[in-house]
Amino acid sequence: MPIFSIRRSGLLLLAVFAISFFGGCSSEPPLVVPRQETWGIYLLDLSSKRVELIYSDSKQISGLDLDTTGNRLAFSLREGAAVLDTSSEIYSIAADGTGLRRLTDNDYFDAYPSFSPDGSKIVFLSKRNGTLDLYIMDAGGSTQRRLYDSGEHDGDVNWGRNGYIVFTLNHQIWLLDPDGTNPRQVTNPPDAGQWGSANLPIGDYDPRLHPDGSRIVFERLEDPNKPHGGYNLFVVNIDGTGENRLTDNGYTQGMPSWSHSGGSIVYVVSAIEGIGQFEMYMINADGTNNHNITPDYFPDTFLVHQALFSSDDLKIFFVAEWWR
Repeated sequence: MPIFSIRRSGLLLLAVFAISFFGGCSSEPPLVVPRQETWGIYLLDLSSKRVELIYSDSKQISGLDLDTTGNRLAFSLREGAAVLDTSSEIYSIAADGTGLRRLTDNDYFDAYPSFSPDGSKIVFLSKRNGTLDLYIMDAGGSTQRRLYDSGEHDGDVNWGRNGYIVFTLNHQIWLLDPDGTNPRQVTNPPDAGQWGSANLPIGDYDPRLHPDGSRIVFERLEDPNKPHGGYNLFVVNIDGTGENRLTDNGYTQGMPSWSHSGGSIVYVVSAIEGIGQFEMYMINADGTNNHNITPDYFPDTFLVHQALFSSDDLKIFFVAEWWR
């Protein structure tokens, strides 16, 4: 269950006072977050801070991905909590919110879609044979087949522009050729798989390939005894060399995504020392200029779960939930 802070309450009171005191001095409409169903896909303009609603649903939205043209999004919808035995289906939609398509239609757990470099195919996770495996299909949902099965749960898949596919296995980052062959381990975190009181063990999760294919950004759970895990962001070369720490604060943070220029990373901080946040942060690829980009007018009960850049890097697509 999410927990909340009062991270914006003072700012909101100042905003209300300013609107009341200076009412009528500006013709600009107030900044508000559009709301329909519990879950939504939104678009934040980084300059104006205005937000538009792309798609809304009562079911849980996760695994958002944008094709390389910037014209189409893929995501999954599922009932209830994010557990592997819950039915989950993959959809796609145009970036302007039109043309919703259902791509999978079964009783399996299908999630975490990621477009191929040319946008013609999607790799995704599916639990069809006892474990999560990597599957592939045409972008329209046809010709679904298994691409790779390690024999264990495979997770957090991402298809990079250079053609490689990166994913997690045994709490480590692995790399795969686009035809499903030549799997190789990239990271080897200390004490990987060691459990504590967090919901996951020590390990590396949610890898994303740099636009030039040379590096991978991911989050590492380093402190399993924090209630929500103590995570930090790292970058590593695809051959496993040059691992570099980007953060050292142990926040509950992750789901990083590269800008298309490759110079910045957007990610989500969901808790700081046990206090719920669910906000968007941005950091330079070298670990400098780490800062919160969440607009002050977002209400505390509007929880951001994932974020990624638009194709021009001027806007942020994100998934959010209205808690009440």
